[in-house]
Amino acid sequence: MKKYIAAMDIGTSGCKSIIIDEAGTVVASAAEEYPLYSPRPGWNEQDPDDWWRGAHTSLRAAVVKSGVSADQITVVGLSGQMHGLVAMDNSRRVIRRAFLWNDQRCAKQCAGVIDMFGGVDGILQYTNNNLLAGYQGGKILWLRENEPENYEKMAAALLPKDYVRFKLTGDYATEVSDASGTGFFDVKKRDWAYGLLEKLQIQASLFPRCVESDVITGTVSGEAAELCGLKKGTPVAGGGGDSVIQTTGMGLIEEGILGITVGTAGIVAMGFSQYMYNSGGKLQFFCNNAGDLYHVMGVMLAGGGSYQWHRNNLCRWETEEAKRADLDTYHFIDEAASLSPPGAKRLIYLPYLSGERSPYSDPNLRACFIGLTQTHTKGDMSRAIMESVTYGMRQISMAIQDLKQIGMSHIIVSGGGSYSPLWRQIISDIFQLPVITVSGAKDGGAFGACLVGGVAGGIWGSLREACGVLSEETRNDPNASNREIYDEMFSIYNDVVPALKPIFDRLAAEK
Repeated sequence: MKKYIAAMDIGTSGCKSIIIDEAGTVVASAAEEYPLYSPRPGWNEQDPDDWWRGAHTSLRAAVVKSGVSADQITVVGLSGQMHGLVAMDNSRRVIRRAFLWNDQRCAKQCAGVIDMFGGVDGILQYTNNNLLAGYQGGKILWLRENEPENYEKMAAALLPKDYVRFKLTGDYATEVSDASGTGFFDVKKRDWAYGLLEKLQIQASLFPRCVESDVITGTVSGEAAELCGLKKGTPVAGGGGDSVIQTTGMGLIEEGILGITVGTAGIVAMGFSQYMYNSGGKLQFFCNNAGDLYHVMGVMLAGGGSYQWHRNNLCRWETEEAKRADLDTYHFIDEAASLSPPGAKRLIYLPYLSGERSPYSDPNLRACFIGLTQTHTKGDMSRAIMESVTYGMRQISMAIQDLKQIGMSHIIVSGGGSYSPLWRQIISDIFQLPVITVSGAKDGGAFGACLVGGVAGGIWGSLREACGVLSEETRNDPNASNREIYDEMFSIYNDVVPALKPIFDRLAAEK
């Protein structure tokens, strides 16, 4: 009997479910959206039961669409947005809406902990990661300080995908890649940072058992099976946090290959064969989905999100034209951008619509165009956004190479931005490296969760073997004639934030 793997990816805008076969072919997919709540600027929440509704609805739709019988689905994989906090009480009920990865309300609490430990280096001794405002740990501290009645009720702190795991299996569990992004996890020991929790007077019992990504954590209950279109008792794999597992779905587990994801955020990542001290906490150093590897990355908060903002606010004509022509709006935006020369007529854009995480961990940074003149067109602005987001990604790649001197052979790119031939060529020219896309990458974390799930379910012997199902789809080689202009513009880009930092701090100050 032919075997299949199912996976669900609990994203910020919705859940995507897919089913693949043993050759890595996606046989069906379905998606279900759910709302986002922003009660105040910088506060972002969702209802965990909306995730569960999106998960079981989309998976059942994918199963029906595939025509695959429930008996043939051998394992379920999980991926999900990282860092969120789902607070559960003793009766295993959700206490309040979940805090999301892009919720910045706990910046003060994180800064207080860093000061308490004498700076970032003090925190790194416990976790090898800076305590970022997006991480789950800061959200727990905020809850304790601002909603003490809810903190007292909390008996378990779950990550978003692990709430869906709980609804599938009835078990509390997580795995190392997602746990790495809580701020309370010892990446070197691949276990909770118990010493840090003790000093912060946070009960270790709040956190679920933690396993490697390719371990089976439980089986689908009868109730969940009926909702999802699965067989009762189907194994559920550990899975992974989306920022890590989507790079696994690109085949990015070995050193020397740079992975770039141009989604709402911009992620630059590489697999590491050994643990390295994350000096200065400039990067995020997490456990890989493969048990003997690590994952290093930097995340820009508004990568593709900057281009989306540009589309939504400055490209109304292109949107209307796209509707009339039954084409994607980005087709017309890219077309105009392609008429702008490399360097966008010496125009720079700073992609800090939500502050920034990497290479600068600073919520006060602001987005802006630098160098606008009357000669610039909307096409120049469009190209400047693509180029400048890529300059930021190059900054992150240099920080990765500072951590460990590794030559890079090529770049694998994924996410919505990877659909643009122009943006792929810009990445190739700015990095002066070949840029490729691979099969499966367009399905992001869901495809990575299938690969990890397939290893857990015994379909493949290792994650390296599982990644063997990937094949190259597109390739862009660098144009050497563009090296000089891009190196110069990158140098200017590097100097802008230090020059404008005092201005950004004044603009961000609340009066």
